[in-house]
Amino acid sequence: MVRTVSSAAPLPRRPVAPSGEEVRLWYENALGWPTVPGEPVRLAVGVRFDVLDVPAEAGRAALERLGRSGGLGRGFPVALRNGRMRLLVAAGSAEELPGLLEWLDWGALELDLVAIGAGGLMDAPCPPGAVADGDGGSGDAGPVARPLAPVRDGSQGAAVWLRPPEPGRGAEASLPTLSAMGTRGGARGDRDVPPDLVRLVNTVATQVHRVRLRRACAAAVRADGQPLAFS
Repeated sequence: MVRTVSSAAPLPRRPVAPSGEEVRLWYENALGWPTVPGEPVRLAVGVRFDVLDVPAEAGRAALERLGRSGGLGRGFPVALRNGRMRLLVAAGSAEELPGLLEWLDWGALELDLVAIGAGGLMDAPCPPGAVADGDGGSGDAGPVARPLAPVRDGSQGAAVWLRPPEPGRGAEASLPTLSAMGTRGGARGDRDVPPDLVRLVNTVATQVHRVRLRRACAAAVRADGQPLAFS
């Protein structure tokens, strides 16, 4: 009996998503970001970073505008979930936001801009790498960092990184902070100077307000068929 062997190349394997434990260890070991027990993996906010939570439409517009005007739209981590964008900023920024909005003359308006600080949680997006158990040939016991194939989660509601943090490059050093206010490097987005939180908040607030106006105008048109001017 003669066996025939197919010469066809095997189909490529689909990347295996890292387990919850691998994801947790990646954040804790590669970034030093604390997580909380349970599934799905969630990051403790207010320890190493705070979060500005805005509508994704406004967030994208703000990042595009900041990127065109000097580089602040690049560098710091940004995540997306359920039509909301999470902009990671320096720890302590959430406490500064109300006063900052007042100072920027946004305090009298109702903005869809939420600051998450100490005690808050953020669903952990699947990282661009993870950790695995074992010594990885290093001879050391315990989990070590190793790259895993990136996995795109297409399920609705799953948190994803639009701009992931970069291990080994001081993720917190890239976070927008008040300490960069008025510095030329912070305005340009230089890597050795943190981005300017004031400029970021003002740009985001402007785009959030514009999105609100556009939606109000669209609702008015649907209600009575009369177009409203908006610029």
